[in-house]
Amino acid sequence: MLVELSQAAGGYLHHVFVASWDGWVILGFFGQAFFTARFLVQWLASERAGRSVIPLSFWLFSIGGGSVLLVYALYRGDPVFILGQGLGLFIYVRNLMLIRRDKRGLRVDEGRH
Repeated sequence: MLVELSQAAGGYLHHVFVASWDGWVILGFFGQAFFTARFLVQWLASERAGRSVIPLSFWLFSIGGGSVLLVYALYRGDPVFILGQGLGLFIYVRNLMLIRRDKRGLRVDEGRH
């Protein structure tokens, strides 16, 4: 039984990580790497500041990675992944809009002093 289980697991892992590789899987990994980079920039910015911060590059990596992963999810036809990435993209863009609005507000306030 253990031999059959290990053979089945080995066959599954071979299929997922070796046999199914194509350009779409590579694109998916590229998107995931891009998406993961946002955590690295957030962590480094927080370490430098000595407090938790979210730099602009976090949102840019979020949009880049989320967009590539959404394309990948659409190709794969995965509704869970499609909805998750679609909602995430909306949130990332909205955060950039809020950041832009705040920066414009600061410029207006600075001009009044």
